[in-house]
Formats: sequence, C-alpha cells, structure tokens
Amino acid sequence: MKSSFRWYGKDDPVSLEYIAQIPGMRSIVTAVYDVKPGEVWPEESLEWIKNECEKYGLVFDVVESIPVTEDVKLGRGERDRHIDNYIENIKRCAKYGVKCITYNFMPVFDWTRTQLDKKADDGSTSLVMYWDQMKGLDPLKDDIHLPGWDSSYTQDEVRELIKAYQEIGEEGLWKNIEYFLKKIIPVAEECDVKMALHPDDPPYPIFGLPRVITCEKNLDRYLGIVDSPSNTLCLCTGSLGSAKFNDIPSLVRKYSSEKKIGFMHIRNVKILEDGSFEESGHLSKDGTLNMNAIIKALVDTGFDGYFRPDHGRMIWQEIDSNARPGYGLYDRALGSAYINGLIEANGGKIE
Repeated sequence: MKSSFRWYGKDDPVSLEYIAQIPGMRSIVTAVYDVKPGEVWPEESLEWIKNECEKYGLVFDVVESIPVTEDVKLGRGERDRHIDNYIENIKRCAKYGVKCITYNFMPVFDWTRTQLDKKADDGSTSLVMYWDQMKGLDPLKDDIHLPGWDSSYTQDEVRELIKAYQEIGEEGLWKNIEYFLKKIIPVAEECDVKMALHPDDPPYPIFGLPRVITCEKNLDRYLGIVDSPSNTLCLCTGSLGSAKFNDIPSLVRKYSSEKKIGFMHIRNVKILEDGSFEESGHLSKDGTLNMNAIIKALVDTGFDGYFRPDHGRMIWQEIDSNARPGYGLYDRALGSAYINGLIEANGGKIE
C-alpha cells in the first residue's frame, strides 16, 4: 500500500517538510486550486507541484480533485466543453506522473456539516453534522451558509441549482453520470490513470437534492457503467460510514477483491442515535467503525493502491495556526501512524 497525505499547496500551513517526516509517508495528494472548475490546468502548475514534492523525497502521483462542474452534472450549457477540458487535464496530469485522480458527483455541495469546531471533553475540536441544527432550514426560502458550501454561489444561484437538480431527479443524474464516464474513462485507461470516485458525504439526500453514490447497490451500478480498470472508487470510510446501512469492512473487502478501489480515505466517525454524526479520532474505540477490520480487509485482498488519513481533529492548539478544519498536521499524522501499525500487524506492507 502507498501512504499519502493531502496538501493544499503553497498556502497550506502544513508544509511538505513536516509531511515528509511522518513515518512511511510516500505520496502527496493535491490539485491546482487557482483555476476555475471546467478550465484547463496550466502545465507549469503541475510541474511546480511535482518539483516541490521531489525536493522533500515525496511523490506527486494523486490528484484530489479535478472538479466536475454543475453543467456536467446537470447535462446543460457548457457540458461538452468542460468535459473536453477535463480530458485534457487527465492527459496533463498523467504527463507529470499522476496515477490516480479523485472526483465526485455531489450536487452543489461537496460535503455537508453543521459545525467545524465542535469541542470534545478533551479540548479537541472536530467536524460534525447534527440534525437538530438542520431543523427548519429551507435553502429555497432562507439564506443558508453551512460549512463546506461553495461561497462563490449567491443564494439565488444556490436556489436555482437546487431546483434544477430536483427537476432532473436521481435518474437524470444517473444519465449525466453515464455520459461523463463514457467520455473520460477510455482516455484515463489510455493514460494509465485510475479515476477514483468519492462517495456522497453524507450518503443520503439533503434538502431534496439527488445523491446517488451512497450504498453498495449504487456503487455497483456506477462501476458497471464502464467496465475498465480505470473506473474505480475512492472509498471513503467516513463518508459511507456515516450511515448505519453501510457495512464498511464488507464493502472494502468486496471492492478491493474486485480491484475496484483506486484510493482509500481512512477515518472514523461516531454515529449518534438520531443519525447525526461526529468525526472522531482514528482509533476504533473512538467511533462507530472497526478500523482494524477495514485494514485487515485491505491486506487480505492484496490492496496495493493509495491510502491517506482523512479528516483529523484539531488538537494541541493547532487551530491557532490557521490550518483548515479537519486538515491539521498533528491528528492526521497520528492517524497515519495508527494505520501503519494496523497494516503491519495484519501482515501488510507499506511501499
């Protein structure tokens, strides 16, 4: 398995120098963040990332993410131009050594949380989604600014997008997913790149938006659209695991044995009685997921792809360093070390 770490580029307070000091660290997961979704990434930006990583003995071979635009998801406007540019970005990433590209098909919002700094008894803070904080909210009537929502949209634009997605519904979204995959997956296969789909976070509808990458049945449907080694999952244990109907160790074992996992996001989550959830420390006892069973499933099935510790808590006053909530250095480094230990204890190896 290949250990990796998310890095947000030159503006990230977590430096490559510090990431390189994490035991077993190999790859950097990043993207070109200053280009509007739907446009082409400059080659000089990709070359700069590659060179910066190599200065610290790290490899730039995972992109997270190349955004899929709303026009592509809705099948309108500039869809074909944006897909053409997406294909060009796949080719350019491959030219600079990228082997795995993560993306998602979540309508409007990449993820939904109600609070980014919920304080635990030990003083750490984490991301949470509490249903009681969602009660009574109607984005078609109210001005809502939840964490994770794209602030570049005006409230009127958000309302228009929500109505557009409600009109096409789940089957309309599936139709547009199929159109997209049939265009990009053959190109990715030619470039020896695995496209790794991130599931919806959380994996159920919110505000009436169709969300389809949510469960085993739908993951099977997605993977079956184009049968290719380049059509894989970014299996996020915390996203799928925030719903009790998903058996995460079982899903990991199934899709890893089928060679359909290109990238693993590994984190724990604590599901509450009403279905709300809190992002927890990585240890099994801190959340709802059996982390050892997840890693054992990967080792038993010979998984040789990329993994990274996903969202961590903010600990040791790191919030004062302006690190992004969930993306500080310390708890993610602890998570990486914990995952390394589980891999070794189960007889696996880290490249």
